[in-house]
Amino acid sequence: MSFCDLCYSTAIGPRMLVDIFAKNKSISFIGCVLQFYFFCSFIDAECLLLAVMAFDRYMAISNPLLYTVNMSSRICYLLMFGVYVVGVVDALLHSILTFKLSFCGSNVINHFFCDVPPLLLISCSDTHVNELVIFIEFGFIEIVTISAVLISYCYIFFSVLKIRSAEGRGKAFSTCISHLIVVTIFQGTILFMYIRPSSAYSLAQEKMTSLFYTLVIPMLNPLIYSLRNKDVKGALGKLKNKLCS
Repeated sequence: MSFCDLCYSTAIGPRMLVDIFAKNKSISFIGCVLQFYFFCSFIDAECLLLAVMAFDRYMAISNPLLYTVNMSSRICYLLMFGVYVVGVVDALLHSILTFKLSFCGSNVINHFFCDVPPLLLISCSDTHVNELVIFIEFGFIEIVTISAVLISYCYIFFSVLKIRSAEGRGKAFSTCISHLIVVTIFQGTILFMYIRPSSAYSLAQEKMTSLFYTLVIPMLNPLIYSLRNKDVKGALGKLKNKLCS
């Protein structure tokens, strides 16, 4: 997940920082295609990866003694291979559909990176097919990944209830909290961004939402996962004591 966060934020962040200080805020057609392709690939990969991580937690909690057998290196490699294949194929499909459109009017992208909605807005072609494909394909990925997460955590919940000691249940739930927070923030932002009617679309709102999930979320994820670290917990406890004293 750290690799995905690094890649899709790198596809956006450096170029955005350059444009802040540059007088000529232009990007070539090929540059726009590549930025869109890599961003789309790793965003899709992260959606699927979050579902795979939920399944991994289910296997670790429900069958801890058989975890190394059920989640062997071979299975992990196959899961990662599948995640990136889907991301690459999906990004290729969207790139072909988007950049085969005609852009015969304004070439000003009212955004800080090449994303589907602002590109469709400046196209002089009929974009109904693109919008339909985005809704169906992206909706399918979201339904599959969110369903996988929900089903995994339902099984986890019932598995944890079978643990007799309160300490054991607490440890089991603590391994899931960070992942649940990341899933909620990431998927909530993505759903708000893309699964909504065109009548409710706002460029200003879209820019702020895009900024959040392209740059803020990748910075938050390491912090969220480090909250389980004993040293981090100890440092936060000391800081809290100093502020309260």
